Amino acid sequence: MLVELLYPESLTNEELDVYLASGWFRMGQSIFTTNFLKFQNIFHSSIWLRVDLLSFETTKFQQKMLRANAKFEVQIQPLILTLNQENLFSKYRNHVTFDAAPSVQSLLFGEKSVTNIYNTYEINIYDNGKLIAVGFFDLGLHSAAGISCFYDSDYKKHSLGKYLMYLKMDFCRKQGCSFFYPGYFAPGYPLFDYKLDLAKPSLQYLDLVTGAWFPFDTYSPIQIPFDVMCRKLRELGNYLDKRDFKYQFQYYDFFDADMISNLNGLGLFDYPVFLICSQLDDSLFIPMVIFDVCEQQFHLILCSRVYESIFTESKPEHYNAYLLQIARYLYTGDSVEEMADVIEMCGREMKSLEL
Repeated sequence: MLVELLYPESLTNEELDVYLASGWFRMGQSIFTTNFLKFQNIFHSSIWLRVDLLSFETTKFQQKMLRANAKFEVQIQPLILTLNQENLFSKYRNHVTFDAAPSVQSLLFGEKSVTNIYNTYEINIYDNGKLIAVGFFDLGLHSAAGISCFYDSDYKKHSLGKYLMYLKMDFCRKQGCSFFYPGYFAPGYPLFDYKLDLAKPSLQYLDLVTGAWFPFDTYSPIQIPFDVMCRKLRELGNYLDKRDFKYQFQYYDFFDADMISNLNGLGLFDYPVFLICSQLDDSLFIPMVIFDVCEQQFHLILCSRVYESIFTESKPEHYNAYLLQIARYLYTGDSVEEMADVIEMCGREMKSLEL
């Protein structure tokens, strides 16, 4: 699946290592993976990152930052969670432009959980006894994940967010960890780009097609999975245009519905973009084509309408009328022209049945 959310009752350090290496990350007391994101109705790929701590070296910027912040007291310890941290987070939320969790409690535990299944540590930074920055991270056996950082906006010039990230990596390296996972970045959405500067020579990315980690200096924008999907489907659309076959290119607004707790586990359709074969449409199923970037193949499928949405309008080329579920695979192929032939043949057969 391209989007998945799990609620494990427990999680060992070894199991966390495996999840992190496969592109999963913590959310409250759950753990999730996603390969696509949507911000302000614009779709992006999520590219998972990690730092090879065995080759990590402190940069000149980080050395300068360490000297500038040497006067602050740093405390690293297992998670305690205090009212001072909550108060600082509340102040932080008032100065950020993105949607943040309502509280630290909610960030780490969700709305209901009181038990922490993760081996969570906290970093507290003080200026003469005043709490000015906090960071959280989870330790596995041989790896660690950076969960969150927040700081007092009055100390913005001290780069406390980057300072916390460095402190996390340095601590984890000294604990014998091989990898540090800061989460993902989203090409075209600059909010997460700071992660690309944490440790450039040691930074790696997870390739969705192969499932392998590669040095980030080999990463190319032409490999962005969402862009590849759109490009291949647009190419197929061009072939269908030449054959006067009606279709609709659609972005699917509910690709991440499985992340909603009461929908989790239903196996809902999780592709962010598809072509609806309008001439094949009927009242029971929606015939469509998707492009699987992992298999590098097109699939002609039938989708069932599971739940009708509350939305009455959608942006052009956006589908949000129903939550969908794959009912059947009809044909698979890697050739654009071959897929166009199959779709056209299905259209002719449907016309002959109508006659």
